[in-house]
Amino acid sequence: MTERSLPSAGDVRSGLGSVRAALSRNRLRVAFVVLILVSAAVVASAAGEGVSTASKADVPDAPPTDNHTVVTESGRAGTITAYQPNGEVLYYNNSRTKYFDADPVEGDPLTVEYAATDTLHTEGPNCGAPPCTRNVIERADLETGEVEVLYERYDYKEYAGEWHDVDRINESHFVVADMVADQVFIVNTETEVVEWLWDAQSDFPLEGGHSWPRDWAHINDVEYIEEGQMEGRIMASLRNQDQVVFLDREEGLLEDWTLGSENEYDVLHEQHNPDYIPESQGGPAVLVADSENAQIKEFQREDGEWTQTWQWEDDRIQWPRDADRLPNGNTLISDTHGNRVIEVNQSGEIVWEVGSSLPYEAERLETGDESAGGESAQSLGLENRTAADTGGGGGDGGGGFGFNPLAFLGDLIESILPHRIYNALLFVSPVWMGSTEFAAIGVALFSGLAWIALEIRWKLRDAGVRFRLPFYRTRSE
Repeated sequence: MTERSLPSAGDVRSGLGSVRAALSRNRLRVAFVVLILVSAAVVASAAGEGVSTASKADVPDAPPTDNHTVVTESGRAGTITAYQPNGEVLYYNNSRTKYFDADPVEGDPLTVEYAATDTLHTEGPNCGAPPCTRNVIERADLETGEVEVLYERYDYKEYAGEWHDVDRINESHFVVADMVADQVFIVNTETEVVEWLWDAQSDFPLEGGHSWPRDWAHINDVEYIEEGQMEGRIMASLRNQDQVVFLDREEGLLEDWTLGSENEYDVLHEQHNPDYIPESQGGPAVLVADSENAQIKEFQREDGEWTQTWQWEDDRIQWPRDADRLPNGNTLISDTHGNRVIEVNQSGEIVWEVGSSLPYEAERLETGDESAGGESAQSLGLENRTAADTGGGGGDGGGGFGFNPLAFLGDLIESILPHRIYNALLFVSPVWMGSTEFAAIGVALFSGLAWIALEIRWKLRDAGVRFRLPFYRTRSE
């Protein structure tokens, strides 16, 4: 009989250590699997809930209202949708790449005129170096579906190569916000002759705004003022200079009337679609979507200066790009990254809402162009409403414990990232992506990378490979 030697205490300790190490590794593997699966479930759940307007059949019905409503979109897909007062879709078109500002034709509210853009990806006589753009002023009869191009121009680039807004002056003339050339011009659509032009470079330095010539001024709105002391003048929005300016066709820029100042973000931060409210409706006032501040604001002209008189926001609003004051005192808002068009009453409560992928502008057709029929906030006595008034606080409400860690982490990410960067992420992401989904993807990626790194380390350690610091620590005596 052969005698077998008993294992030494060192061997026992080594074996127990190996077992403990294996158990620790497996626990970590299980934890990583759980984190990745939970994160994937959160993302998958959100993907099935996002609103879609990719086809007429996908467009959600709207709640009933007194008038027709038009909504345009300019994101990954361009659409123009008209809702009947009963909330059903009357008209839908997605033949253009992007749709922007839309206005009802005077005397025929069920016919609209709008600015739209086509992106050209194929080389040809109208595009020598793709991608290029074709910008159009178009008229659509919402009842018959007939569409007519009133004026068009081909431009050499895609990025910041659009006309976001046009405004009719009379039967033959439009004023155009030309983002491509950083200009505002008036064109006779019958002769196709540009009869007046203002170049932003004549009054603003190239050192300001964004990079020139890629997207310097980003002129995204124009309005021809029809009455009051500013009659015949033009209001324009220079998004990247954070300013709304007023132009006289003989004098040029009226500097004393400029609203906002570059980089003074407490006033405006890359705004969209300002509406001028004349004296007859309690003005002069400007209602504007303060996009990067995620607020709707109104400013009153008093004693030669602009004073903020109203502000609206809730805990969901994200990059609004349009606001119109309606004749009943309510405000119609296009909340682009909130994926909705809403109407808020004079108390600040939401009284009408319809989902939309990336809405750019909304018009209540029978109420006139933009805020033509609405009074100023000062005249109406509107009170401010902030996100705190809505009881917001996105880190709670998840699960039975009243706390959602992914929502909390998402809110933290949103608070850390610059607002413009966060909005850019939303713009290029699927419409169902929000702060919680970004956090879930981040957790999954971090967990996966950490898991891979640990597995590599474990393999090397088991193979006897050790890594030492390139210096030695000495104990102090």
